[in-house]
Amino acid sequence: MKTPPESLIFMMGEYRAEFPLDRLYVTNHMWAIQQGGARFRFGFSAYAIRLLQDVYFLEWDVEPPATIRSRQNLGSIESKKAESDLFAPAAGSLVKLNEEALHDPTVINVDPYGEGWLFEIDADQPDLLSPAAYIEHLEQAWKVAERTIKGQVH
Repeated sequence: MKTPPESLIFMMGEYRAEFPLDRLYVTNHMWAIQQGGARFRFGFSAYAIRLLQDVYFLEWDVEPPATIRSRQNLGSIESKKAESDLFAPAAGSLVKLNEEALHDPTVINVDPYGEGWLFEIDADQPDLLSPAAYIEHLEQAWKVAERTIKGQVH
């Protein structure tokens, strides 16, 4: 009997983006893993990390404990490629920030599925995707990203 893979792979050009099967994903390119009850830990997927490249600054505008709305702006992130706002992947209660990532955001680049997590939310029915459904979403998102990247190069 063949052992199932521990992760799914999505090719971003020549780059292999891996998505562990032990978690769920959000269309804003975050992963989620249940911490018990309604609490979920969130972090950036390999797809987001590849597009951002070398995260070097993280700032939170909302501090826990706080009630948040889905898609609410929580802060910002700066990387080699962009400065971006960070939006809540689910409604609920923001209960914890990763202080290590705040003080040293490079942990997000080095260990995005482990020590590079971002925050924890007690979520009210989060809209989460299976790894396979996230890969399907990426197939469309990558087409747009490729056009954008090619437009920046030429």
